[in-house]
Amino acid sequence: MKPEQGNISIHTENIFPIIKKWLYSDKDIFVRELISNGVDAVSKLKRLVALGEADIEENTKYFVRVVFDKENKVLSFIDNGIGMTGDEVKKYINQIAFSGAADFVAKYQDKGDESNQIIGHFGLGFYSAFMVADRVQIDTLSYQKDAEAVRWVCSGGTEYEMSPSDRKERGTTVTLYLAEDALEFLDEYRLREIIEKYCAFMPVEIFLADVNPPKEEHDKERQSKPINDTNPLWMRDPKECTTQDYKEFYYKVFADFKEPLFWIHLNVDYPFNLKGILYFPRINNEFERLEGKIKLYNNQVFVADNIKEIIPEFLMLLKGVIDCSDLPLNVSRSFLQKDSNVIKVSKHITKKVGDKLTELFAKERDKYHKYWEDINPFVKYGCIREEKFYDRVKDIIVYRTTKGDYLTLQEYLSRNKDKHENKVFYVSDEKQQAQYINLFKEQDLEAVILSGPLDIHFIQFMEGKEKEVRFNRIDSDLSDSMKDQEQVQDETMKGKITEVFQKALENDKLKVQVETLKTEDIPAIVLLSEQSRRMQDLSVLFGRPDMKEMFPGEETLVLNAGNSLVQSVLKLSERPEKKESLDLICRHLYDLALLSHKQLEPAAMTEFIARGNKILMMLAQEHN
Repeated sequence: MKPEQGNISIHTENIFPIIKKWLYSDKDIFVRELISNGVDAVSKLKRLVALGEADIEENTKYFVRVVFDKENKVLSFIDNGIGMTGDEVKKYINQIAFSGAADFVAKYQDKGDESNQIIGHFGLGFYSAFMVADRVQIDTLSYQKDAEAVRWVCSGGTEYEMSPSDRKERGTTVTLYLAEDALEFLDEYRLREIIEKYCAFMPVEIFLADVNPPKEEHDKERQSKPINDTNPLWMRDPKECTTQDYKEFYYKVFADFKEPLFWIHLNVDYPFNLKGILYFPRINNEFERLEGKIKLYNNQVFVADNIKEIIPEFLMLLKGVIDCSDLPLNVSRSFLQKDSNVIKVSKHITKKVGDKLTELFAKERDKYHKYWEDINPFVKYGCIREEKFYDRVKDIIVYRTTKGDYLTLQEYLSRNKDKHENKVFYVSDEKQQAQYINLFKEQDLEAVILSGPLDIHFIQFMEGKEKEVRFNRIDSDLSDSMKDQEQVQDETMKGKITEVFQKALENDKLKVQVETLKTEDIPAIVLLSEQSRRMQDLSVLFGRPDMKEMFPGEETLVLNAGNSLVQSVLKLSERPEKKESLDLICRHLYDLALLSHKQLEPAAMTEFIARGNKILMMLAQEHN
């Protein structure tokens, strides 16, 4: 065979099924594509006017109008933009994937950056019309002097017709004769919903109207107003935006009427074009922590929500808009393609968030503390997920303490170094561990509050970063500051009281520790080793109760030798006739200590209540 060169031939009859079924992920995207074409047509004309290459009236009001006709099953997209000549129709419409927008940008790229606002890139948007239409008609008149209006008609096959059009005004009308399975797009409220979704911030006014003018005044008023905001807040200079502007934009876009905590206005021109606003929302409960939404736009055209390639996962807890014209979209403008710019933009957004938090901590620390309960989940998650984010914010991570302060890790360690060096005591449940908290407060000790669902992981993470520091839950260890060091315990007494409780509880494996605490009010507490508790917590977190059985926990019953009730137990142990009372008191004292540590199982709670009633009866009988 001889070497041969040639051109690959693409047949329209093969392309149309692909466009209809596979090119676009959502059928309603055709509305976005045809409106985008109209916006591009206006943007091109404005550019030519600015360059002095088009003679248009100075006060021209540009528009894109969507008109629906339910009776005739017709949907039209009308603009008063640049229009097309017959030759341009042949060039841009008859050649699939030949982009008029890309052609325009290439032609004028040396004459300023306004051409970057042109939306289209692939030349396929117009053909999305065939997703919903049996027949498509174009009527267009170029801005050029002496141009003739042109009509182009196609029924979705390889054949088309071109003829003179009766259009009198500059611009283009794309008329869709809808298929039977697409009549939903003739409903005003459905159309309005789609336009607001994709086109709410396009730079040319968009109107939606019924071909038959409405009779009611409120309907007339609604259809006479543009649907979109042509100059969205993120496109403005941050210096020109007020606090109220930011709040109103947040309420409108996210339908969230809780005031945002604060926000970051992104405005970058180099090395890539990036604009946007990121809001830190106010959170009312744990469930809401997962409800963030960041909308991605390309030249003010909505692309998708929460695209993970550009928005770091931990920032998905925020709400906001990102607009970047330099991102490489696929041909349907619905997803990102892999590209170095995507990584750069993602890193820049992470950097700006870290910088904002650092600035707030440095300049308005009291306000930062007020925000902490809302923002700490995403800060901690960000630290765990991204090393560079942790490096940026590690010195501004704060911990709320049982004294009501907010301290960094180093501030906590410094303030408590004389009491427990390099050890951080923490509370995971303020109600359940109230007795331990009170015990700490009585000795002027403090613990930090780490009660969120992410904190189990965060503690492990921080111990990996701060090698010398160990976190201990408040009920896992006794600080030396709680013990009366001057009191020396009789080893014989210790052994005796240990034996008494082991026998009463019928558990010779029970670990008992006898100490004289500085407070006499507490008879006993239960401690669980930090490692055992962590394994149990992880087993619950991952839904593996079998793991919990594998790590039953090293519980220690700490008895306060300075407490009168514990001393009474010793005296009762010397009276054999009081064995029943001794056993009841020992069991009850143990359960009381356990209740401050965790909830009793149902059977144990039933027994606890019955035993309490029995003890009360015994006391009543003794006083009668």
